[in-house]
Amino acid sequence: MKKIYVIGAGPGGLTSAMLLANAGYEVEVFEKENFVGGRTSAIQIGEYTFDRGPTFLNMMYLIREIFELTGRKLEDYVEPIALKPLYELVYADKRFTVSSNYEEMMNTIATTFPGNEHGYTRYLQETHKKLEALSPLLQRKMDSVTDLMSPEAIKALPELEFGKSLMDKLGEYFNDEELQLAFTFQSKYLGMSPWSCPGAFSILSYIEQAYGIYHLKGGLNQLTKAMATVLEEMNVKIHLNTPIQEVVQYKKRIEGIRLESGELLHCDDVVINADFGYAMTKLLKNTKSRQWSPQKVEKKQYSCSTFMLYLGIDTQYDLQHHTILFAEDYRKNMEEISDTKLLSKDMSIYVQNPVVTDDSLAPEGKSTLYVLAPVPNNFSDIEWEEVKHEYRALLLKTLEERLGLTDLEAHIEEEMMFSPVDWEQKMNVYKGATFNLGHQLNQMMTFRPHNHFSPYENCWLVGGGTHPGSGLPIIIESARISANLILERDGEKTYPIKPLPKELDYRITELSHAVL
Repeated sequence: MKKIYVIGAGPGGLTSAMLLANAGYEVEVFEKENFVGGRTSAIQIGEYTFDRGPTFLNMMYLIREIFELTGRKLEDYVEPIALKPLYELVYADKRFTVSSNYEEMMNTIATTFPGNEHGYTRYLQETHKKLEALSPLLQRKMDSVTDLMSPEAIKALPELEFGKSLMDKLGEYFNDEELQLAFTFQSKYLGMSPWSCPGAFSILSYIEQAYGIYHLKGGLNQLTKAMATVLEEMNVKIHLNTPIQEVVQYKKRIEGIRLESGELLHCDDVVINADFGYAMTKLLKNTKSRQWSPQKVEKKQYSCSTFMLYLGIDTQYDLQHHTILFAEDYRKNMEEISDTKLLSKDMSIYVQNPVVTDDSLAPEGKSTLYVLAPVPNNFSDIEWEEVKHEYRALLLKTLEERLGLTDLEAHIEEEMMFSPVDWEQKMNVYKGATFNLGHQLNQMMTFRPHNHFSPYENCWLVGGGTHPGSGLPIIIESARISANLILERDGEKTYPIKPLPKELDYRITELSHAVL
């Protein structure tokens, strides 16, 4: 029985521990915090409960599949709630509600952006085929150029839309830029403006509309708590309050880990779920990998950061569960976040108001507001300690004026502010880049850090900084890829991958499978 140490109790680390322990390995998890989940954990402020990071849960079929692979049912551990509608988008002069119901979307588009309805039908048809083609690239290892030469990869390559941006691609379906933005705002969390993001990522909005977005009662933090419960049932030890000083290397092998206490622990394999940039510059700073030396890591392209307000308020506002507010000049806002790295006065804001779905998160008649503003990462020269209070005031003013949150400041009972510096210093997020490495084509697939981290024989990566990329379900998929690589190496049976399920709305199913 081989001993495997997992560094980090985030969703990637917990998933890999579940799969490996289920396969018979002796697994232990080491976590520096006194809680599991990493960015997918809870924040408790007085009587108010918040999710620390992820709040959108899509690809629920994958989450269920992972639990099924260990002989369990997800619903025995958490209570998923399908959101209807999915979210509301707020422009300078209009609002647009996004649904997973085909008829509702057609009517909303016809009313808000007349003449674009048939483009939506074509978008569903063509993007489903794109997702079917690209899925194999997201579910299997991409550790070498030969992986790009498989029949599935060759079939998928045209769908990467080389030379075509996401806005270019959406322009093939919709003639209104604001409607195009409704299908592209997710790209900012990949580290890119939709004007530079590869057209392949048109699948992101489709996944939401075809398969739904979910909330878990108590917050998405309940998912990682459920995973920890499964590990407890498997007798897997999770060491909380146990930070790692370094991963101990000798020639082409990892010998073990050294705790900050100085204790050296030996193992057969190590799975690293720490933030990628942090792992390379702190835990593996003497790595033999020339490609991922600290100097090379610094030169890579990274996602934006986020400025967070977690607000416990003594009232309830008329808001959807998810609301995305676009800057009045969205393109300039994206350029300031990603390129010039300036702090926008005309900002985009995401607000989660989960009490409309889940009243367990706040006292009766009150609510939690999770407020996120994408901002430049810490490669910028922004002095957050000097500007954070001024930026907070501007953020609240914008919410009051554009979302109609009257007297918001006066209703705040509890509050926590979290800046990019906090992400870096308190959560070990490299340069505060909340969504990890960017997803430019030169940082995807074989060009992204590999799940099997060479030059070491027994070092494996999971999380947003490795293949296939960031986002909660994709991180979980990275864990299955890495677990399967270990199983394959040892001649053991690997975990299967199910085909894509049918869409939630039968009309979307019929359209996406129709012959064009």
